[in-house]
Amino acid sequence: MRALALCLGLAACGLPGEDVGGLLEVYRDTEVPISSQAVFDPARYTGLWYEVARFPVPFEAGCVGVTAEYGLRSDGTVSVLNTCRNPDGSIKSTIAGSAEIVGPGRLKVSFPTVPFGAADYWVLWVDADYRTAVVGAPNGRSGWILNRDPEIPPDRLAAARSVLAFNGYKLDRLMEVAQ
Repeated sequence: MRALALCLGLAACGLPGEDVGGLLEVYRDTEVPISSQAVFDPARYTGLWYEVARFPVPFEAGCVGVTAEYGLRSDGTVSVLNTCRNPDGSIKSTIAGSAEIVGPGRLKVSFPTVPFGAADYWVLWVDADYRTAVVGAPNGRSGWILNRDPEIPPDRLAAARSVLAFNGYKLDRLMEVAQ
């Protein structure tokens, strides 16, 4: 219960004018079928990614310069390290967890300090060179555009936005993340 109160309290910790979303807010039409990347290579997905756009979620309120780092473990699971920065570049928070690969482009991510259990993390699309990725969840409560560099080329950003729209996401709430 304390963790839930903390999460709800985070909604008030955003940057001035920031849309922080709600814990149960849905950003996609869940009647639209959602699909993950059919050909997905977890080894190529590992490494550092920059969050260049996201749908508002309270646990990222006030976060800029967000990164996610993934690594393959010997047991076949994926290590996860998410880092959130303050506008001045200092680290605001980090959270470490793990993901189980449950299908092509489909992972179940869990963090030991989050009491809600594993969450669906679907790679909806990754370009051929694994430079840009679109991630979402069937329940529509989250969605991200990730890139290997802090700056994303306009053509790949447009492609990523198209993938979100194709999967039922309403792009009016997608926010770019300052790096």
